[in-house]
Order: sequence, then structure tokens, then C-alpha cells
Amino acid sequence: MTSALDLDRFTFFGFLTRSGGERRRELDEITELRHTVVLYESPNRLADTLGELEQRGGGSRIAVVAREMTKQFEEVRRGTVSTLRAYYQDRHPRGEIVLMIGAAADVVVGEAEVRERVMALRASGASARDAAAQVAAELGVSKKLTYRLAMEKE
Repeated sequence: MTSALDLDRFTFFGFLTRSGGERRRELDEITELRHTVVLYESPNRLADTLGELEQRGGGSRIAVVAREMTKQFEEVRRGTVSTLRAYYQDRHPRGEIVLMIGAAADVVVGEAEVRERVMALRASGASARDAAAQVAAELGVSKKLTYRLAMEKE
């Protein structure tokens, strides 16, 4: 309730895997989900996790960091994934943290626009991987989509 996010449907992840391919798959799944995501995060990894979500195109999603819920020093901070990452980059929260990420909005940007931007970056010499990552972050679309478009023949 405190999050003000739509909780009609949500996925609870618990703690994410610390590193490796499984973590990347979990983060990709979170980025793709069209409903709210709830997870626990270590105070030491919060900024990194928000940064990884941002890199996967989730920077514009609404998120909530709830710290020390139901305790004396309860704190709730709302914003986009990008603004929260910037906030926690230089601050080191303490205590138990619940990270909630709002539903991914329907893609507002058309596939033609995404394709055009990806192809422009590829034409300027960017690798498929780099072009896909940059366009996903810029336009807030799925990295999977941008990579598929980056691999198409020109």
C-alpha cells in the first residue's frame, strides 16, 4: 500500500542471485514484466541493481525503495529507476530494503523508430550489442527487441 504501485498482480523475486548468467536472466525478466515486481535487496547492492535495471531499458519505470518497513526509521523513496539509482549512487542506505518496480508501460515508441535508431548507430560503427544497449536505455524499450533489430540485415 505504501508503494502506491498497482498491486493487483505482482511477482515476488525475493533476493536476486548475486552474479552470473542467472542474475542477468532475472534482471531481463524483471525488465520485461508488464506488472509490478517486488524484491529484497542488500543495501550494498541497491545502487548496482538499479543501475543494471537502467542499463536493460528499465530506467524510466517507476520504482520504490522501502527501507526498514514497520520500524522506527522507516523510509520510503519513490522515483524512476534512473533517479533512484542516481540518489543511491552516493548514499549508502542501512537496514532491510524492499525494492518495488512498477509495471512496464506498453511500448510507446514504434518498432520503426527503434529500428531506425539502431540502424543509424550500426551505420556509424557501433556493434550490435552496443547499439542495442544504447537504444534500449534511450527509448526505454526492451533490450531483446533492440538486439533483434540490430542483428537484422540492413
